[in-house]
Amino acid sequence: MVGTGGPVALFSVWDYVVFVAIVLGAAAIGLYQAFSGRTQSSSSEFLLGGRQMTAVPVAMSLTASFMSGITVIGTPAEAYRFGAAFWLFAFAYTIMSTITAEIFVPVFYRLGITSTYEYLEMRFNRLTRIIGTTMYIFQTALYTGMAIYAPALALEQITGLNLWGVLVATGTVCIIYCTLGGLKAVIWTDVFQMVVMLAGFVAVIARGMVVTGGLHKIWNDSYNGGRLNAWDFDPDPLKRHTFWTIVVGGSLMWTSMYAINQSQVQRYISCQTMVHAKLSLYVNMVGLWVTVTLAMISGLTMYSIYKNCDPLTNGDIGAPDQLLPYLVMDILADFPGVPGLFVAAAYSGTLSTVSSSINALVAVTVEDFIKALWPRTSEKLLFWISMGLSVFFGALCIGMAALSSLMGGILQAALSIFGMISGPLLGLYLLGMLFPCGNTTGGLTGLITSLVLTLWVGIGAQIYPPLPEKTLPLSLSTDGCFSNLTQHLNGSTTTPWSIGGTPTAASYSVERPAIADNWYSLSYLYFCPLGTLVALIFGLFISIISGGCKQKKVNPDLLIRKSDLICFTCNKESPQLSVAEWKEKSDGNLAKGISNPAFKNTERNIQIIMEKMTRL
Repeated sequence: MVGTGGPVALFSVWDYVVFVAIVLGAAAIGLYQAFSGRTQSSSSEFLLGGRQMTAVPVAMSLTASFMSGITVIGTPAEAYRFGAAFWLFAFAYTIMSTITAEIFVPVFYRLGITSTYEYLEMRFNRLTRIIGTTMYIFQTALYTGMAIYAPALALEQITGLNLWGVLVATGTVCIIYCTLGGLKAVIWTDVFQMVVMLAGFVAVIARGMVVTGGLHKIWNDSYNGGRLNAWDFDPDPLKRHTFWTIVVGGSLMWTSMYAINQSQVQRYISCQTMVHAKLSLYVNMVGLWVTVTLAMISGLTMYSIYKNCDPLTNGDIGAPDQLLPYLVMDILADFPGVPGLFVAAAYSGTLSTVSSSINALVAVTVEDFIKALWPRTSEKLLFWISMGLSVFFGALCIGMAALSSLMGGILQAALSIFGMISGPLLGLYLLGMLFPCGNTTGGLTGLITSLVLTLWVGIGAQIYPPLPEKTLPLSLSTDGCFSNLTQHLNGSTTTPWSIGGTPTAASYSVERPAIADNWYSLSYLYFCPLGTLVALIFGLFISIISGGCKQKKVNPDLLIRKSDLICFTCNKESPQLSVAEWKEKSDGNLAKGISNPAFKNTERNIQIIMEKMTRL
């Protein structure tokens, strides 16, 4: 019976058929775009869309980029365990889209930037760019590992397949697939991925409404269970989710993801005009609203069904991130093929996210390290080095996936990683864009200082997790589980355990130092604001005392202008210059803004592959 606990059905034959068909369909779209693109007039047309992309497909790609399996699995579990406060991120998405569109887009678009790390070299120096690139590599590798782990967890729960076998298989598929991706392939697989993911959410909600008796019943159960108490205005920075932590901390965290993350910047800079670039972010904002709303409703539906029999407490699952997969098989097993749709929703997102991430990691490594150290390396050798790096980063991401299994709730872990690393980088960019006196000494000092602080608090929080008094998990019960009902019928006086009470520090086996209940208990959403402010304040102070105010005038194109903040349609003309013009402006070592480093390597790989296929 639905909602009473116990084992659930596993995948049927039709579920496997639907799952395989959708994954192969996503891969086919990417491969078709990769090979058909070779018939276009130039490789840049294929790799960068000729810088003529329009707002809507780019917006869908922006939304899909972070709609990985982490979103599909982690967000509903968040609503189930902690309530609908996570929906307040809709405000954060609005603030993030406005800041990115009105401040960062004009600067990057004016410069013709397609890789954010080019800006660091233009504004500071090459060492700053290399440090920023290194931080990006670590962050992306860990996040990609989480993206692999999330659908593998779902597959283990729903199909019964071995978790680590699925992890290795997923990584292997992505290693092969990523070598053939390009901009159009990424965008169109992202669009396909988004449609499948939204369909998965809708299937869960629709069936849940039938099982529970309607949306009003889900709403009433959620209200009575305290899941709708989202408006907590407590300013305490140690509380996990309040209005302030989500709106203030979440806004800066998501700004760091969209404003300076290489994969995101490359997408909206590929638009044909600045208006399209800005519009893509605002359309993406609506897409994020829809996504978080459906994910929240899915979590509330899950609570309505399991309010009297929590599968985690009852021992039916082993981790919170298995809640939604368990629900899918519990309520949708009678509809062959639908569970396969859900798993494909999580898995197809992984293929797109991981393939583009590994490609970017390889390209950044080749451009900023291999070619810098050995500039005369032949194209053929670079190709084989790139292939080897693809395997290396694929294996690294699989290893990071293993690490992800130790980090608790995967959604919070992923957002924590972004906050710890992207926060200091965001402060560095703001220092360069807002303050002409900012110099290299100040920028590097602020960046390193803030990174040390965010890693200190973030790693400390993993070792000594905040107490439930700050994380505020909501009560769940096993009173309605079938096994407990049977015990009552047999006259058992055993009282089923419930997590309605609040554990204390005594319930933790690890001895907690005093610092654990204040500094390490800082809300994970404040990791990014902490890093941003420290990098900005320290960077500005060190810049001033180290002669930043006496330095030569900074190129005004590298700074935020007043006109950038005034209107939506300013500077309609495309800032893209010809290759010759950019080479003329460059320092001889860097052709700024000509093409995206994340795709130069892909272009070279595809050219060599196509040449070999032609010879065959």
